[in-house]
Amino acid sequence: MSSTPYETTSVAIPGGTVVVVVDPDDGAVVASGFADLATTFGFLSEAEQARGHREVAPSAPSVRPAVEALRDYADGDLAALDRVAVRQTGGPFLQVAWTALRQVKAGETDSYAGLAERAGRPRAVRAAGQACARNKVAPFVPCHRILRTDGSLGGYAYGLPVKEALLVHEGVRPAGEPVLFR
Repeated sequence: MSSTPYETTSVAIPGGTVVVVVDPDDGAVVASGFADLATTFGFLSEAEQARGHREVAPSAPSVRPAVEALRDYADGDLAALDRVAVRQTGGPFLQVAWTALRQVKAGETDSYAGLAERAGRPRAVRAAGQACARNKVAPFVPCHRILRTDGSLGGYAYGLPVKEALLVHEGVRPAGEPVLFR
């Protein structure tokens, strides 16, 4: 493992501010989300956390691709997040499920059952839900696009208003009463 510290920055997009943790050795986003830096950095394993981190300007070369993708996404290029390299630790099913999540394009949604099917294990609906819950590189791996079978929002680690804001930005209106406009 490299001894180079991870580099971090944050970017405001629809739904809130995304903290991004990037491996400067290869440019992969290794953690991100709508939480503070301590929480987001805490997504990493103890070994990864031991590497440390340093905050950098959004223009720093290591974080620039992720920052530009987030800004482009906010400006309406909804496919921009797909172009960013990501890496997270997890077993074989999680890796397949996270890859399958990235196949759910902006403006589309799927169910947990649909995600299980995309991941090649149609009966593993609970495991698909766990893959969403354990996703540590949101919104680059778009678990916000997974809804309940009835089309309602379901859960989201950063709260349903954030999930709904992302979906609305992507042109999706979830079923049921809106969360933001009660």
